[in-house]
Amino acid sequence: MTIGEKVSYIQGLAEGLKTDDKIITAILDVLADIAENLSEIDEELDDVASVMTDLEESVSDIEDDLYGELDEDGEYGDFDGELDDLYETVCPNCGNAIRFDYEQANQGGMDCPNCGKRLVFELEEDDSEEL
Repeated sequence: MTIGEKVSYIQGLAEGLKTDDKIITAILDVLADIAENLSEIDEELDDVASVMTDLEESVSDIEDDLYGELDEDGEYGDFDGELDDLYETVCPNCGNAIRFDYEQANQGGMDCPNCGKRLVFELEEDDSEEL
């Protein structure tokens, strides 16, 4: 039985008392308003839950696209836990901070997205060896 149904039942009982008590009538009116508000809140929560489910599915799809599918151990396929390193430089022409990845650096440069000036990159070999 919903709260609204319970309030209606209590209102019926109060009418059967054949009393003209204004306090009971006022209390029942307040209960009816509360029941109506709770019903509206329940509907809104259902809408929010639906949106949250859609968002969770979207995030899951993005994770799958980014990291690959989960395997039976709950791990992502070939993903080693690290995203490609990003590098940052400052355009000498406009002072804009620019982020770029290894592929962009390996191409030898790029145009500044702010002022359009050509930036040239030179990759240095890492002489240190991991043991």
